[in-house]
Amino acid sequence: MRFLAMIMAALMTLAGCSTSAVLTPAVPPLESEKYAAIVVDANSDRVLYEHASRDARYPASLTKMMTLYLLFEALDSGLIDLSDQIPFSNYAASRPPSKLGLKAGQSLDVQAAILALCVKSANDVATAVAEHLAGSEEQFAGMMTAKGRLIGMHSTTFRNASGLPNSEQISTARDMAMLARALRKRFPHRYHYFANRSFAYGGKTIRGHNKLLGRVDGVDGLKTGYIRASGFNVATSAARGGRGVIAIVMGGESATERDAHMEKLIDIYLPRAVVAGR
Repeated sequence: MRFLAMIMAALMTLAGCSTSAVLTPAVPPLESEKYAAIVVDANSDRVLYEHASRDARYPASLTKMMTLYLLFEALDSGLIDLSDQIPFSNYAASRPPSKLGLKAGQSLDVQAAILALCVKSANDVATAVAEHLAGSEEQFAGMMTAKGRLIGMHSTTFRNASGLPNSEQISTARDMAMLARALRKRFPHRYHYFANRSFAYGGKTIRGHNKLLGRVDGVDGLKTGYIRASGFNVATSAARGGRGVIAIVMGGESATERDAHMEKLIDIYLPRAVVAGR
């Protein structure tokens, strides 16, 4: 009987190891030294996966999530309206691509500015928004950093509103996840903007960079980013069957590699998230 009990215990141990291997498949990190990632349960805030998530990285255009956060805040406070016009200075108009291409002295309404930031990732629009809300991009960057501290982004410093190269503009995958989470919870009535894959402006259809939208089931945002120093970044939210995740991938060697890795993270970890209300 003792021998039989030992055999049964061994079998149960093996079964447990087998079950564990099935439930927690390895997601190998990308080989890039710039790689960092995190997946967070959108309902419980539990971290489901992370790699180098607290290490300093360049956010690139993920920066624009904070620009949009402050723009949404200004809208909700009544400081501005969707129909208000945002003027373009010489400096804003001179920002390098990606850009909408307005000239100094021209303007666009707030609604179009939101879409240009979400879909086109327009650097000129980001600067124009910053100047409109704070007087200068430098002052706006200070507001961005301060707001980040308030929502828990203690490892992030912003120096501009767009994510264009600046050696002092740093963040972490964890901080970017906090920002994405804060956008979703603070502005659920405006979150739909992040799901747009294109928008009409100036008689043209302007298409976006986020190829996960419409391709991966449940993905409803948020933002892509790239500068040479950062590699290819993406912030993503996805929901299926009452479960939701917020995921960040930074430092991909290409947009294709980054997107494939994000899709794998979603497919593996979204089913492990808790169902809302349970």
